[in-house]
Amino acid sequence: MRVLVVEDERRLAAALQRGLRAEGFAVDLAHDGEDGLWLATEHDYDVIVLDIMLPRLNGYRVCARLRAAGDDTPILMLTAKDGELDEAEALDTGADDFLSKPFSYVVLVARLRALVRRTGRRLPQTLEFGDLAIDPARRTCTRAGAEVRLTTREFAVLECLARASGGVVSKREILERVWDSAYDGDPNIVEVHISALRRKIDAPFGRAAVGTVRGAGYRLAVDGG
Repeated sequence: MRVLVVEDERRLAAALQRGLRAEGFAVDLAHDGEDGLWLATEHDYDVIVLDIMLPRLNGYRVCARLRAAGDDTPILMLTAKDGELDEAEALDTGADDFLSKPFSYVVLVARLRALVRRTGRRLPQTLEFGDLAIDPARRTCTRAGAEVRLTTREFAVLECLARASGGVVSKREILERVWDSAYDGDPNIVEVHISALRRKIDAPFGRAAVGTVRGAGYRLAVDGG
C-alpha cells in the first residue's frame, strides 16, 4: 500500500514512516495541512493518516476539501486522547476512522489494512497469473501450488507488477509505489529486487514471467511466461 502521513510532530511522523516502511508500505510525509492536501491531490494513495492539529490548514479542512473534490481515499484521522468531540467531528467531516493519541502502532497498522479491505481499494482476494497466485491480504505467493517465500520489498514489487495486469511499469513508478516519491537512493535497487523475483518465482519453475521492456520498465506476463 502507498500511505500518506500528515503529521506535524516530526519525531512521530518519522517513527511512523520507519515502521510502515518495515511493513512494506510506501510512505510519503507532510508536516502541515497545505502540503498534505497538495500531496493527496497530486498522488494516488491507498490510505491517508491525517492529524487534526496541523499548521496552515487543520486536518478537518484537509479532509473536507478532499471529500468536496470527490476524493474517496480512506482517511484515518489522529485525534486527541479522550477527544469525543474530535472523533465525532472527524467522522462528520468525512474521515473513515479515527485513532486517539497515544496509540498502539500494531493497532494503527491493523486499522489501515482494515480500511483498505473495507473500501475495496486495490485489494482483490488474489491476483493470478497462470500458476502464480499473489494474495495481497495474506501477503503470500504461490507458484504451481508451492509457497514462494519473499521479503517484504520483493512482495511489494511483485504486487506492483501484478496490479498492472500485464502492462509495463516503469522503474520510477515502482520506486514511488514500493519506496516513496522522495526516494533518493540508488534507483538500481529496483533491478536488484527484480533479479531476486526471477530467482524465486521463475527459475525454479522453468518460467520467465518477470520481463524487462527495454527503455520502458518491467512487466509480469499474464500467461506465466
